[in-house]
Amino acid sequence: MTTTVEERWAQFFRYGPYALLGLATLLGAVAAPLLMTRREMYAAGALLLAVLAVQAWWSRAVPRLLAAGAAGAAGADPTAGDGRTAGEGRQRHGARVLPEGTRAGRVHFALRTALAFALTWLNPFFSIYACLGYFDAGQLLPPRAARAGLMVTAVAVAGSQSGGLPPDSLGRWVAFGTLLAFNATLTIGLDRLVAKETEKAEERAETIAALERALAENAALHAQLVLQAREAGVADERRRLAAEIHDTIAQGLTGVIAQLQVVSSTADPGLAREHLDRAQSLARRSLGEARRSVQNLSPAALEHDTLSQALRKTVGEWSERTGVTARFTVTGAEEPLHGEVAATLLRIAQEALANTARHSGAFRAGVTLSYMGDEVTLDVRDDGRGFDHLAEVPRTGGGGFGLDGMRARAERIAGALAVESEPGRGTAISARVPLVRHD
Repeated sequence: MTTTVEERWAQFFRYGPYALLGLATLLGAVAAPLLMTRREMYAAGALLLAVLAVQAWWSRAVPRLLAAGAAGAAGADPTAGDGRTAGEGRQRHGARVLPEGTRAGRVHFALRTALAFALTWLNPFFSIYACLGYFDAGQLLPPRAARAGLMVTAVAVAGSQSGGLPPDSLGRWVAFGTLLAFNATLTIGLDRLVAKETEKAEERAETIAALERALAENAALHAQLVLQAREAGVADERRRLAAEIHDTIAQGLTGVIAQLQVVSSTADPGLAREHLDRAQSLARRSLGEARRSVQNLSPAALEHDTLSQALRKTVGEWSERTGVTARFTVTGAEEPLHGEVAATLLRIAQEALANTARHSGAFRAGVTLSYMGDEVTLDVRDDGRGFDHLAEVPRTGGGGFGLDGMRARAERIAGALAVESEPGRGTAISARVPLVRHD
């Protein structure tokens, strides 16, 4: 099983102090007859017992302190505690494997460092154990106290390297001062470097966490937008189908009713048969248009004809069916139009003519299709009774779409619809849409 960095550091802080203390004791015992008096040996033995007691107490205290710290961190504010910021409150040497910043940790570090310093004073080989301060000062002490702890450790190590404490000659004092400066500069410099690297790692972790939160928020926003787009699409499709049904089934049924009314009011079998045939033809055409509308296909009139040809036939059939004299005119250079543009203009023309037949009582009507550069204009005029378009909006029988439906159709393809009418002076409807050519 692969061990992590945290597990390796935990093993070092658990077993390392005993190993270093054992090595220092072994080497110190070998060199003791040359470096120590009998009294110093007894004092070193007593200090060793004290070190073992402190180390044993700390080994038992660490698991409890770590558990308490984890429980407190789960419900505490990141900046609470001893007044340090969240960045300062984090450990500075790798992953957290010791209870940082606790009073017990500070007491342990102070006792161990003092005992190790005293042992090093008696025997330089105990600096092997004293160097533990280099590893756990950043974890057990606040930042400023950690630097002081590193300096004390550097004094012990430099004294050992220069031949023992206290130096007994000027040369050893010079060596001690030089080694102390070297050790202090090296340890504090490395401590700052590790602190900066830790801060960078924390910043990267915070950035990654912020990105993850942003991605989660974006995912939620995307899902919301998709839902809104789906709902908008459903509503738009409902409006489209409603308009198509109005323009196909409703108008067709109106025409069928008109033909059947003629049949019911005439005694001429030939005339009745003629109007029955017209009613049957209208019903079949309306059924076909309704199916095409549901499938979102172009009107049948545009399946084989251009817009101008379809409008010419529509106007002719409408004139024949209603008895109103109608004329169709094309101005400008005719161009093939995109299917959606052509279908929109054809539906607007059909609705405008249907309104003329139902409401205006006109004798004449005119439809003009104009190609004007980047726009196409459809004008439908009649000489009927007219209306005050600022005060009322005529609607189809039964509360249909009327002008609102035509205006919605034009606006759907970035066009506009204008109405001009006065009582007794007829009505003019003008639809202006962009000229989008057929690909």
